[in-house]
Amino acid sequence: MFQKHASRPFLIAGPCSAETEEQVLAVAHELVPLGIDLFRAGVWKPRTRPGAFEGNGASALPWLRRVKAETGLRTTIEVANANQVYEALKFGVDVLWVGARTTVNPFSVQEIADALRGVDVPVLVKNPVNPDLDLWIGAIERIRNAGVTQVGAIHRGFSAYAKSKFRNAPYWEIPIELRRRMPELPLICDNSHICGNRDDLLEVAQQALDLNYDGLMTEVHCTPDQAWSDAKQQITPFTYGELAGRLIVRRETTDNADFLENLENLRHKIDEVDLELFNLLARRMRLAEDIGRYKRRNNISILQTARWNEILEKAFAQGQARGLSEEFVEKYLTAVHQESISHQHTVLHAGAGVRFRD
Repeated sequence: MFQKHASRPFLIAGPCSAETEEQVLAVAHELVPLGIDLFRAGVWKPRTRPGAFEGNGASALPWLRRVKAETGLRTTIEVANANQVYEALKFGVDVLWVGARTTVNPFSVQEIADALRGVDVPVLVKNPVNPDLDLWIGAIERIRNAGVTQVGAIHRGFSAYAKSKFRNAPYWEIPIELRRRMPELPLICDNSHICGNRDDLLEVAQQALDLNYDGLMTEVHCTPDQAWSDAKQQITPFTYGELAGRLIVRRETTDNADFLENLENLRHKIDEVDLELFNLLARRMRLAEDIGRYKRRNNISILQTARWNEILEKAFAQGQARGLSEEFVEKYLTAVHQESISHQHTVLHAGAGVRFRD
């Protein structure tokens, strides 16, 4: 159900919150000509702190039923417990999604899964707030184990302490790994919650499509600046139409023989470079072990903070000169540094029965 179309992604759009019946219907009617696949609206809105607008609850469900009757659009909402599942199904909601704050709690996900037994309604599962792939996969498995056959994942970014231009850091490597482990799973990008602003919505949406995502979930409001929740990340239907029209959908492959041959040659060269890198890394670790033995003889600690800072500072400049981002250089060197520490620790405690733990 959630697979992309030949010329465009699977599109989910609508307001962050169902504020009034008039607002919901107005947005829906303006989205109809844009050919969206699902109309979204928040009925129950879990907020970080009390006092914020937390949705109109079940009283808003008749508004969504009216959206279906007047526009023919299928509808989708977030549910966080069994009672919300029952209420949503009673009013004919077509697709349910499990939010990030719910995905983080296996007991809550299991409650939703139990409520879905015997009801094969499509379900989308957002990533948990924290960057935990196994927790995300576990939530998907719980829903599938309840007998739900149409399950998809929504990537909405992850909370991060470090400052970023995004509301929720994308950490693209996590959904990429999800797709590697579950290649048949439809993957939707919630560019609104990743960005937290309007300016970067197109950039993030296009990056998702470049990574072969199946669809997009975007928050659309008739008067975004007056929205009762998440005003900064919502856009008007007109702006949404412009955004959708600028998206480029990539094919996963082609039967062009010249392309396939050239691609295979380039990939073969990459494989050779990768092998060379592994050989160099193995050589680096042997040098780290030599350093460990020297430190052991002189009773010197493994971690040398000044040296680590020196390596990073030099590497950032060297990486920049070679077109490598500072973020990549730091991640790469941190992994290499941790592996070096592990090798040195083994050398320092060889024969002493001490086991290194992360």
